[in-house]
Amino acid sequence: MIGIKAGVPRLAGRRGKHLTLGRARARARRRQRVRRLLALGLPTAWGAMAITYKLACPLAQQNGLGARIATCAVFFAVGTGLVLHVRSGLLRELRQIRRVAGAAQGVLLRPLPPSVDGLHVAAAQVSADRGAGVGGDLYEVIGTEHGVRVVMGDVRGHGLAAIGTVAAVLGSFREAVHDEPELPGVLRKLDRAMTRHLRERAKAEHPSSGLDPDNPVAEEFVTVLLLEIGRDGEVTALNCGHPWPYVLRGDKEAPDARERDRDPVEHLGFGDPLPPLGAFPLPAELPVAHCGPLLPGEALFLYTDGVEDARDGAGRFFPLRAALTEAVRAHPTSPQEVLGTVFTRLLRHADGLPADDVAVLVLRNDRGLVSLPHGESMAHHAAP
Repeated sequence: MIGIKAGVPRLAGRRGKHLTLGRARARARRRQRVRRLLALGLPTAWGAMAITYKLACPLAQQNGLGARIATCAVFFAVGTGLVLHVRSGLLRELRQIRRVAGAAQGVLLRPLPPSVDGLHVAAAQVSADRGAGVGGDLYEVIGTEHGVRVVMGDVRGHGLAAIGTVAAVLGSFREAVHDEPELPGVLRKLDRAMTRHLRERAKAEHPSSGLDPDNPVAEEFVTVLLLEIGRDGEVTALNCGHPWPYVLRGDKEAPDARERDRDPVEHLGFGDPLPPLGAFPLPAELPVAHCGPLLPGEALFLYTDGVEDARDGAGRFFPLRAALTEAVRAHPTSPQEVLGTVFTRLLRHADGLPADDVAVLVLRNDRGLVSLPHGESMAHHAAP
């Protein structure tokens, strides 16, 4: 008897909850109907006013010059009101689309923390589409038990069409970095995620034929640079068609003259990269590049090819190395300052907006000193 009585309020509570939700949905539907009626009511009123004027107003029946001017003014006012009404509706839709795009941007390229396991981090991204804040570039930095793992990628194409590919690659990376003890395992999971994504898109667009060679999806690919930075600063990498990073130094005050004479900006390169994901199958062997240690105070500058491909009015490419040299001399390896200097020069060079998406990621080693054999740094391991 007690159990039955105890159950009655719970049933009533659930029923009351359902009734409350039902009333809220009904109110929302009523508000939506009212908005639709208001959206249609104003153009209808303007149209009725124009028809009434033409049929009932004596002035509209006259053929004199003044009557014709008055009739034209009435219809011009009605037409202008309709155009402004349509424009207002389109602007509301555009603002809604931009809010959705901003939400998608926040989920996909979520803000990076200022520091990850002793590495100072700064990143920025600019879409080539004026109406979209989402581009085809991607990046992520995650601290794991295997070290800090970094991905920088560039999807073929840009804007809203690239969101699905960015989501597939980043989602797979965020899971794989914790599960896979080695970088090749992470890359193979990214490749499988990319393959599944392309297959699903092909089926959606060509359900009867699968992956059609003439289908634009069949030509979609993403360049990827994977890095792993160990606790000792040792950097390993896998590169699938992506630009190699620069190493930045701020050691003008170094006590060793040999260290002071080093180039403050050096481009790293470790042979031919692997093919981009989605373009060709990965080879059986994935050669991991051992880049050497990232010294305390040194920074890595990762970027997408939209940076170097940006052109000015005369068709000249953006001088990235010169911009980095200027940034390092003014603010030695400060990630935020380097980022600000490069983006300021890039936007000035491209006259406001580059033709391709741009993403930049700066990682500075703020950890304690690392004992290195013979004072070598990671740049000594770079291929010429």
